[in-house]
Amino acid sequence: MLGSKKSSFSVSGATTLISRDTVVVGDVHFAGNLDIEGLVQGNIIGEEGKDALVRVVDKGRVEGDIRAPAVLINGMVKGDVHSSLHLELAAKGRVEGNVFYTLLEMAAGSEVNGSLTHLVETEEKSDSGEKTPEPGAEVTDAGA
Repeated sequence: MLGSKKSSFSVSGATTLISRDTVVVGDVHFAGNLDIEGLVQGNIIGEEGKDALVRVVDKGRVEGDIRAPAVLINGMVKGDVHSSLHLELAAKGRVEGNVFYTLLEMAAGSEVNGSLTHLVETEEKSDSGEKTPEPGAEVTDAGA
């Protein structure tokens, strides 16, 4: 996980660092990598259609929602986390809020105080012309 091994997920592009003694008040919109060692009091939003990876390191803290394709948490998040690709909760990772994910990795010791909701990937239409289910929708077969 964070600090103990190299993560299997990476994003190309510039890296923005919010260092340990820095406090950011307001929303942060970004593309590429965002490493948070300090405190962000606001929402973190990865740009639509671009690679975006948020890393909240050991002493890092976010007081707001996170919306990004890839998220790695080894610090504290007070807010909802929305990850459309990959979410990794390291051993010291704490989330006080709801988590929405497509792929989730949780290490022993990580903690989520809220609900976990798996998102189903959607496509406009499948080859047969049928619509695929919306995120969170449950599909049951009534019989053959």
